[in-house]
Amino acid sequence: MSRHEMTGNEMSGAASGGLERHSYDVVVVGAGGAGLRAAIAAHDAGARTAIVCKSLLGKAHTVMAEGGIAAAMGNRWPEDNWEVHFRDTMRGGKMLNNWRMAQLHAQEAPERVMELEDWGALFDRTDDGLISQRDFGGHKYARLAHVGDRTGLEMIRTLQQRAVALGIDVFMECTITELLQGPATGEGPAPVSGAFGYWRETGRFVVFEAPSVVLATGGIGKSFKVTSNSWEYTGDGHALALRAGASLINMEFVQFHPTGMVWPPSVKGLLVTESVRGDGGILKNSEGERFMFDYIPEFFKAETADTVEEADAWYEDKKNNRRPPELLPRDEVARAINSEIKAGRGSPHGGVFLDIASRRSPEFIRKRLPSMYHQFKELADVDITKEPMEIGPTCHYVMGGVEVDPDTQESAVPGLYAVGECSGGMHGSNRLGGNSLSDLLVFGRRAGDAASARAAGTTERTPISEDDVQAAQREALAPFELEGGENPYAIQGDLQQQMNDLVGIIRTRDELTQALKEVQGFKSRAERLSVEGHRQYNPGWHLALDLRNMLLVSECIATAALERTESRGGHTRDDFPMTDDSWGAKNLVLRLDPETREVTLAHQELPIMPDELKTFFQAT
Repeated sequence: MSRHEMTGNEMSGAASGGLERHSYDVVVVGAGGAGLRAAIAAHDAGARTAIVCKSLLGKAHTVMAEGGIAAAMGNRWPEDNWEVHFRDTMRGGKMLNNWRMAQLHAQEAPERVMELEDWGALFDRTDDGLISQRDFGGHKYARLAHVGDRTGLEMIRTLQQRAVALGIDVFMECTITELLQGPATGEGPAPVSGAFGYWRETGRFVVFEAPSVVLATGGIGKSFKVTSNSWEYTGDGHALALRAGASLINMEFVQFHPTGMVWPPSVKGLLVTESVRGDGGILKNSEGERFMFDYIPEFFKAETADTVEEADAWYEDKKNNRRPPELLPRDEVARAINSEIKAGRGSPHGGVFLDIASRRSPEFIRKRLPSMYHQFKELADVDITKEPMEIGPTCHYVMGGVEVDPDTQESAVPGLYAVGECSGGMHGSNRLGGNSLSDLLVFGRRAGDAASARAAGTTERTPISEDDVQAAQREALAPFELEGGENPYAIQGDLQQQMNDLVGIIRTRDELTQALKEVQGFKSRAERLSVEGHRQYNPGWHLALDLRNMLLVSECIATAALERTESRGGHTRDDFPMTDDSWGAKNLVLRLDPETREVTLAHQELPIMPDELKTFFQAT
């Protein structure tokens, strides 16, 4: 059902000034890879399912995941299997991952990739006709199923086509601002009863009634000044879940992708896929030095080349030679690039050089990296078949998110599920490249199945409180009530600058303390937000509503980063530069106090890994 197709009762209500309402078994918020896969699973299980997306269908940020889908299919290297993929994932996350999620992900990813192919995805092929798989940082074997460097786009196209063919209702350009809940049935949070939102075009409000809601809203990157993320990534799912009574974990771990564009300024932060390094690209500083050999951590020395000759040989015989240091996990590479720039060995525009022109033929580059070729040619007037790219770290991904059950993806709020980047636990302190797309597929399906099962088992639905609906409307309209107040664009600009400067790649106690002070000041300013005009076509109003989420999530990131007095994965403390084993067995959990509505923090022990899985780490 499109937004222009209403039932008779809904049309009558709209004409008389009533509130638009819809009723479903499962409502999925977000139409990226996770949301689409969850909706397909829920529909296939028999649930009346709707997708609500902030943008247009097909425009989700999943399209920016270009390199491939990590799955131990063994098409390139028969030695690869789920156990090796599981081990790589846990080691990449510095063992802070939820072991059960990492296990399920490694075991089920190959089947989810084959499922995509059955639905029409057109993967690149090996000479034997199998799905081609490429190398990526942190993975022992080449295991990323890919479509050139446009894998995310092909994945979205395939899932979108599947959802439309199944007749799943899609509500496009509709933003959810509040989760609706019934009365509490015990000591925990009250169960979900639906969601409240508005049409971005008209400003009209809409209510979705559903006993199961799946959050698939993506990440938080628009809280940072330099980011690869698109405009939708304002932490909506994180904040919605937190306000409903769920908890967030691992929020201190923000991944700064090593390679984003640094020039021209209009595209600063735009992603440069890891496929460039996976296909042979090397990193050099302004002195022409291939500097990554100076930054190999002890943990990876046994598997990483320490000479140029050894690294080059790896591309010809991957089983018998150690991999290039450019293919270390993303957190290690990002820190190395940051160190070179700070040491004065950066490129003219504040980055370093990524060179594939000297390593591969123009034909190879244009075939394997068509998007990157066109991106640099059109946006920076750089021909990557002839000259190196200027790149630098960019805020890319948050490992932290809603704490969920690993098998069902259900949060502490009954009936509320979270999947994809807005869920936490799967990636620990650092995500390996390629694990994102397979994460979306594996846990999207699981969340959809679980959400459908809950809806089917709900004999009597919790009614939506009209008082809650009225409160949500007042909250949304508040920026129109004040004249001459704060400009939402000014607050967002200040927030992005402070998060970039104080909660970036390298952190200190003093800077994090200052960041929290600044965020509190921004929250005070946000209470006096003012927007002009009407609800129709009003981007200033949209940002005013998004700001509440960005400020809450930014506070959570800074709070957890201040508490974790060590460096691990995507969290680096200049005043605590070493990894501390005492921190390696616990998560930091963030909640909202139900009385004061203030952010609280607690330490929580990690789930204990079974002995049979521990044996996978005994061999290199």
